[in-house]
Amino acid sequence: MPSTPLTTNGSFTYAQWEEKTIGPGPDDRLPRLAHATVTNGFSGGIEADSTLCEYSIVYTGEGESGPFGTFTGLELLSGSVDGREGTFVVEERGHFEGTTVRCEFEVVAGSATGRLTGLGGSGSFTTERGTRAIPYTFAYTLD
Repeated sequence: MPSTPLTTNGSFTYAQWEEKTIGPGPDDRLPRLAHATVTNGFSGGIEADSTLCEYSIVYTGEGESGPFGTFTGLELLSGSVDGREGTFVVEERGHFEGTTVRCEFEVVAGSATGRLTGLGGSGSFTTERGTRAIPYTFAYTLD
């Protein structure tokens, strides 16, 4: 019988963002591909001092308030979820339009270790560029 989902929340901050263009569109126009290596710190229901995250980004447009595009990524979190220690990986999918960034993430099946073995779940965040502490929500189960 599946366990009842639990919900937790908190915030994260990024400590490091290194982005590199890997493929401009024709004549250096959009779309443009980029790769970013990011380090985040989570607090709240998820506690992880320093995550490892890799994003693939597609810039598809430019507006008055900023760029438009989508991204996908994988993030390795080592720490705890509501006090249970271990590691797990989330797959992230999101988009950005001007100053707004929206993302949904899901635990990669079989990636959890330690007291988080059997972890499954998904979460999301919405933020404005330049926000220091980005709030997230996370609904999860532990088998």
